[in-house]
Amino acid sequence: MVRNGADRRYVIIGNGIAGTTAAEQIRKAEPHASVILITNEPYSLYNRIALPPFLKQKISRQKVTIHNIAWHEERSIELMLETTAMRVDTQSKEVHLHTGRVLPYDRLLIATGGRANPMPGCGELKNVFNFQTLDDALAISAQIERSQNAVVIGGSYISYELTEAFRSRGLNTTWLMRGPYFLRRVLEEEGGALVDRIAEKHGVQVVHGVGIKEIRGRNGEVCEVVTSDDRVFPADMVGVGVGITRNVDFLAGSGIETSQAVKTDEFLRSNVPDVYAAGDAAEYYDRYVGGHTVMGTWDNATNHGKVVGQNMVGGSVAYDEVPTYSTTLFHSRIMAFGATPESNPELESVLWLDEATESYRRLFFHGEHLLGGVIIGQRKGFPRLIELIQTRDPIARSEREKLLTLQ
Repeated sequence: MVRNGADRRYVIIGNGIAGTTAAEQIRKAEPHASVILITNEPYSLYNRIALPPFLKQKISRQKVTIHNIAWHEERSIELMLETTAMRVDTQSKEVHLHTGRVLPYDRLLIATGGRANPMPGCGELKNVFNFQTLDDALAISAQIERSQNAVVIGGSYISYELTEAFRSRGLNTTWLMRGPYFLRRVLEEEGGALVDRIAEKHGVQVVHGVGIKEIRGRNGEVCEVVTSDDRVFPADMVGVGVGITRNVDFLAGSGIETSQAVKTDEFLRSNVPDVYAAGDAAEYYDRYVGGHTVMGTWDNATNHGKVVGQNMVGGSVAYDEVPTYSTTLFHSRIMAFGATPESNPELESVLWLDEATESYRRLFFHGEHLLGGVIIGQRKGFPRLIELIQTRDPIARSEREKLLTLQ
């Protein structure tokens, strides 16, 4: 039976910004369709990029919330909190929940995001924290009040955000990285050294090239971290930023193709009819790169939600945005945009560094085309760089370095 918009059933797994934006798009187009939004968290939509400033006590808890329960009720979007999708039957077009309830669907969106990778070797020790959710932020903030010494493990954006939060709230903070510098697949030696100098200027002890030999505890709580070279760092709490795993394992046996995430085309359609994916859960076809990529940013997830919502109600809109990510580095900022070697290691690059102003740029090219970049400090000329990616204007090798100092 083919349903029209009035009685079509939409199920969205994941109520982050991608899933909720898609639900809003669907409701605008089909006022009387059934729209169900599922989340395993106890909260309606909140702003994940507001969690770092919340942790630094720069904004209130209230400012983190985007949509309350009433917002969903006013739009007749059924929000199912603390609900886990266990499996998807694409033959019967059903989503099976942990409660035993079965949700039939006509169109399904996978927007389940990712989960932070745990730190091995911690056992049941308390006060070892990932930083992914509002509950994580609340628990970390409470422990900061009881702590003096903090250790952060990892060379990711999350690890820097934790380092900045711990230090800004007065903790003695040590940052441990296995790699030679922060964001080792995006920056290079000079950029990494600049990030270190910024952190060290604010009192952070930065240690590179070490693994974690042991995390020791006392009375069930972490008390120190031992590195692979046998140095010992006191820790009342440990922050972990060692990557994420996309939440697509529940799709095993469904016939939906997954790799890092759900494989989609540029319209965010999976290989199975009427099944879509968006946000961190989508390994989508990037028209600029000419291949599949995963982009775990708020900006990307928001725009995915807008596009996939239109396509689920019958549109044919290709995803054609240049995703960006920006966060603070104490008194500075870092911005990454477009494709980077994180997901496209074959890219070529040029770089520029002005140590006096702590300004850095690295731009990434494939053949004649600019595909992305990373900027630390001043961002003048950034709109022009985005425009060059979008227009795919050919850029001769002799002209590349001129882009580094665009005003």
